[in-house]
Amino acid sequence: MAKKNALGRGLGALIDPNDSSDEIRDQPRRMSGVAEIDIDSIDTNPYQPRTIFDEESLMELAGSIKEIGIIQPITVRRSEAGRYQLITGERRLRAVKIAELNKIPAYIREANDQNMLEMALIENIQREDLDSIEIAISYQRLIDECDLTQELLSQRVGKKRATVANYLRLLRLPAEIQLGIKDQKLSMGHARSLINIEDPKTQLKIYNKIIDQELSVRKVEEMVRNLIEGNEDTPKEKTEQPPRDYEALKNHLRNYFNSNVEFRRNNKGSGRIVIPFKTDEDLERIIAIFDKLNT
Repeated sequence: MAKKNALGRGLGALIDPNDSSDEIRDQPRRMSGVAEIDIDSIDTNPYQPRTIFDEESLMELAGSIKEIGIIQPITVRRSEAGRYQLITGERRLRAVKIAELNKIPAYIREANDQNMLEMALIENIQREDLDSIEIAISYQRLIDECDLTQELLSQRVGKKRATVANYLRLLRLPAEIQLGIKDQKLSMGHARSLINIEDPKTQLKIYNKIIDQELSVRKVEEMVRNLIEGNEDTPKEKTEQPPRDYEALKNHLRNYFNSNVEFRRNNKGSGRIVIPFKTDEDLERIIAIFDKLNT
């Protein structure tokens, strides 16, 4: 049985690694359909959807490249005479520069601006370390800037249309919740439940409950279902009152740090102590207090 392409009909449908057409006849040093080109002749992709590259991860990749070379070539298109414009593979290109190599293997493709954007976005989506909001934004850009329907988009990225729709719906959530998803404060399962609530204030109210009480996805689904069915006007959650000693300790810490110290405790008994600060100077004052405790 033929091995299934892991990229589905996504990036693999746009990049043919075995291309032998006229567009690559005059490549420098042909290697099984791949050219080795000078890294100094490659300009970055202005349509690159990825803006943050982890420095530690880049250093690790650079070390790997020094040892075993580049496993997956980058993809470029010709621009002006003797120069190329990157389509996909900016992380690999950056790592090669860190490794201080002069050349990099590349597929050379014919692509207009829309093709470049589409290929860059789809490669970005195929990465495993993307959070749900980054995926949703990439989907929306493909729809808006590449003039794709949800049906065509689902075919491009090899995902069910319902899956694509669920990601796009995340962009309707309040910005605070979207940031919480990016910061991994709640999962895609939590977010899917919140999407079913129309009122942003109620969404935020449940979101804060998820954070403060460490609610499971199943519990949130139950809360949202009860809310939609009208079984309760506002989402309620049984909470355990903190012991009275907590209040006395909280007041003691507030006086000690001269700050509005907060206690956040869930109904399992775990929680955290928050010491807010207003300025950098205020933070230094609090740190100085901790330093005195260690002397």
